[in-house]
Amino acid sequence: MKKFLNKVVESSFHDKPIVTDVIFKPDGLKKPVVIFCHGYKGYKDWGAWNLAADRFVTMGFFFVKFNFSHNGGTLENPIDFPDLEAFGKNNYKTELNDLEDVLKWVINTNQYESEKDINNITLIGHSRGGGIVSLTAAKYSNIKSLITWAGVSDFGKRFPKGEALAKWESQGVSYVLNGRTQQEMPHLFQFYQNFQDNEDQLTIKNALEKLNKPHLIIHGEKDEVVLPDEAKNMHRWSRKSELVFIKDMNHPLGCSQPWEQKEMPLFLEKAVELSIQYILKGTSKN
Repeated sequence: MKKFLNKVVESSFHDKPIVTDVIFKPDGLKKPVVIFCHGYKGYKDWGAWNLAADRFVTMGFFFVKFNFSHNGGTLENPIDFPDLEAFGKNNYKTELNDLEDVLKWVINTNQYESEKDINNITLIGHSRGGGIVSLTAAKYSNIKSLITWAGVSDFGKRFPKGEALAKWESQGVSYVLNGRTQQEMPHLFQFYQNFQDNEDQLTIKNALEKLNKPHLIIHGEKDEVVLPDEAKNMHRWSRKSELVFIKDMNHPLGCSQPWEQKEMPLFLEKAVELSIQYILKGTSKN
């Protein structure tokens, strides 16, 4: 298994690096590509994501995962959040741009040419990342399928309203506590303004109603962060979708940070196996 870790994909939209991992078995065979997007306050190495990546590779996939450029990590420290200034400047449009840059890099780079099937790409996103991949999936013919793990269905409803929104606007910044690092992580008011300016493009319902590709929706019955109704929404909008609820599964798919065990938690393992079989089933039809 080859692992090219913490590679830099240059952005065509800003000056922040997109720190990226590329993992595959170097056998000279063109493999289906999986590109994975992490969620809010997440990163490519969170929890058991590395174990999940290894499972995909063992099953014959070319796997790519990356940190969104403004997630607060850096090339030197991609796991914690030393760059809170960047975190405060993040928004959904920036994350869309980052995924587009990674996707174009995977398609166009001459590296790994004999190992990747660039006409058979699946996007997988967890939580907020599930929303980002949903917005992207319909745009590129190379993307053959979409998989969301505990994915969000509506970015707009995640913003505060009324007095809380007015306070955020007047102060210009609000803060959220990171329970692991105990950092007060900033959100500049531009986050909301940027959503308002790009609302049509950032409305997941609009994207999924146009999507005409296989879409596997995996959600936990006990997800208290992104409620199961959001999975039902996506299933209703996405015409070729399949919805799977996993009994007792929570939002992080049984993971925590740090994850020091050698095996994936059972919930994540179930989600990974369902995803692998879904992609292979679709590939066999082509």
